[in-house]
Amino acid sequence: MKKMEYAIVDIETTGGNARGSRITEIAIIIHNGTEIIERFETLVNPQKEIPIPIFALTGINNEMVKNAPLFDAISERVLELLTDRIFVAHNVNFDYSFVRHELEASGFKWTAKKLCTVRAARKIKPGLASYSLGRLCKSLDIPLENRHRAGGDADATTILFELLLESDEDKVIDQMIKKTAQDQRLPPNLHPDDFNNLPDKPGVYYFYNEFKKVIYVGKAINIKKRVTTHFTGHSVNAQRQNFLRDIHAISFEVCATELMALILECTEIKKLWPAYNRALKKYEPKYGLYQYEARNGYKYLGVGKVTKFQSNLEHFSSLYEGINLLQSLARQFEIDYRFCKYDTTTSVGIVQDPNVLNLPDVENHNEKVENAIDFLKSNKQTFGIIDKGRTEDERSCIWVENGHFYGMGYFSTDEAITDPSELKNTVTQYKSNQYIMQLILHYAEKNPRKLFPIQ
Repeated sequence: MKKMEYAIVDIETTGGNARGSRITEIAIIIHNGTEIIERFETLVNPQKEIPIPIFALTGINNEMVKNAPLFDAISERVLELLTDRIFVAHNVNFDYSFVRHELEASGFKWTAKKLCTVRAARKIKPGLASYSLGRLCKSLDIPLENRHRAGGDADATTILFELLLESDEDKVIDQMIKKTAQDQRLPPNLHPDDFNNLPDKPGVYYFYNEFKKVIYVGKAINIKKRVTTHFTGHSVNAQRQNFLRDIHAISFEVCATELMALILECTEIKKLWPAYNRALKKYEPKYGLYQYEARNGYKYLGVGKVTKFQSNLEHFSSLYEGINLLQSLARQFEIDYRFCKYDTTTSVGIVQDPNVLNLPDVENHNEKVENAIDFLKSNKQTFGIIDKGRTEDERSCIWVENGHFYGMGYFSTDEAITDPSELKNTVTQYKSNQYIMQLILHYAEKNPRKLFPIQ
């Protein structure tokens, strides 16, 4: 049986992601588990400018790579060295993504089993202050010369690899390089226990950076399955690579239903504003329906931009949506259009009163405006949605009050709820927004039997 061999790789690049950056230097050290048997190292012409910050870090400049071979010229040699060997690197997914991308650009389809020395060191040498290559070398007395050059870092990674092999009494490395090993797909700074403890249930999960700050919030019908999708696939864009490197921990909160997970995700994103969440940050109402009274005693309805210091009767994601409702109210309650205002640049309430004749009777007009407002308020129901709980002995409740999401929570099936309004006391209060109410109303429409209206 052929003895297992390892290709210990380090690269220098023009930037942080394989799609927009190129390799400037590569070193490959072939190891048979006992000793080094071959070594390859070369600068590479990236065919693009090397940014000044990269030069400051690596010392590699445009002049140095000007006459170096293109990656295409060394691709066959690189492929030969890597074929049928375990790909080893410190933070392996970074180096692997670049090498695979460059080989594909040269026309070669290549994959390999991977071993990350960051992850291996965390398992075999737990409890160290840091697992960056520089700090590890200092902690373990590994000589590190030519830092941030491919050859120097590859030499240090090789010594680290040998030390880990020697210390690996529990055969951790053998388990890690199995094709099915989940660890190989995890971000380098994530402890496997965080992933292994994830449940196969609906809920919300949180990714944290090294400073224990939440950087991403997601929801799932199956938390473990959904989190797995973040770590699979071969995407080389910068955002994904930076995202994976930033993940140092995961926590979760189980929810009884997908709707509760959706609501919790939305409220947590609004509260925590995580760096890597994008979509739900856009769901902010921009316009509101306001009422105000002018100095001449006439009441107005107006659509204007939402501000922190003005309460509104209704809110909208677009001016068009607000104008449509305003016009509909004016038609339904026969309100004079001169008292229905909208403005895209100034706040409602500072529009000058029209100095025109034939104004309607003030009391009759104001009554119509009040009737329109009462109509809006009467359509804002108070109700609860009662659904299954997280366990057999509990139920969940989502509470809506006067047309706004109030909160959600759980209560025991042993509790005697004689008055449906008592359900309000079982929930935790959250902030409402238009997106959450759209979710709730859509769910209520599809599941009317779970709805408990309150008179």
